[in-house]
Amino acid sequence: MNHTPTPELDTTALAHLQQWVGSSEELQDAIGAAPLHGLAATLDRDDPLPMRGDAAPPLGHWLYFLPQTRQSQIGPDGHPKRGGFLPSVPLPRRMWAAGRLSWEPGNPLRVGDEARRHSRIESVTHKRGRSGEMVFVQVRHEVHNMHGLCVSEEQDLVYRAAPQPGEQPPAPAAAPTGAAWRREIVPDDVLLFRYSALTFNSHRIHYDRRYVTEVESYPSLVVHGPLIATLLVDLVQRHAPGRFVRRFEFRAVRPTFDLHPFHVNGAPSADGQSVQLWASDHEGWLTMQGSLQFEN
Repeated sequence: MNHTPTPELDTTALAHLQQWVGSSEELQDAIGAAPLHGLAATLDRDDPLPMRGDAAPPLGHWLYFLPQTRQSQIGPDGHPKRGGFLPSVPLPRRMWAAGRLSWEPGNPLRVGDEARRHSRIESVTHKRGRSGEMVFVQVRHEVHNMHGLCVSEEQDLVYRAAPQPGEQPPAPAAAPTGAAWRREIVPDDVLLFRYSALTFNSHRIHYDRRYVTEVESYPSLVVHGPLIATLLVDLVQRHAPGRFVRRFEFRAVRPTFDLHPFHVNGAPSADGQSVQLWASDHEGWLTMQGSLQFEN
């Protein structure tokens, strides 16, 4: 098993990373029906093929504005090489740690839209914890169609050092109980492959079992954080169809692996205006938590 020495980020390296704060990019894309239909199939939904003018579901915009990086520019982990729009953080593990999203009522992203996404690096923050160096990068995205703003999003990405020999993972937290809504998910290779294909995500931790166990020292394939977040929102849509989602936020707590089924859970508020959401593994440990608010 590979054990990479924990890198030390000195003052010069941290100052270099701060140069990315404020940098931005803008991407354009056509909102087609095929990716949304593929997502519905992956979520095991029997939805009809979306037609021109149909609203994209919440988080559907994650299927567009995808990085079309040339094969020669892919790094050893399957991600684009460091140092483009995102900072060149010299830590091997990269994960999507959290997100906060809001949708504009009256202007959903629709099939047939010519859309653009403006992205900006909001902050680069360094922390040194028990498990070593960590760098958090916050990115803000705004998705527009011809009528204006559709979706606002903040993403928190975390870069971490590789685990060291004898290092113990953080103690897990018990998941809440008493879910009103609950669904079991079997994260087999096919589910992970299909979601990676839909999002053009070539990060090897999701499909390369030898890489993920020998290089990044995980016990098995890692289930995508955005896939779990999408499954949480899908759970709401199954139980509250037709409700307009105004806000959603989530935070990854613990990695989920393809070794066992896991559950997505929901507990709507008494007034029906919000839902507390969480994912739990086969042992009942909390792996992701979130909350969702409907438009009144």
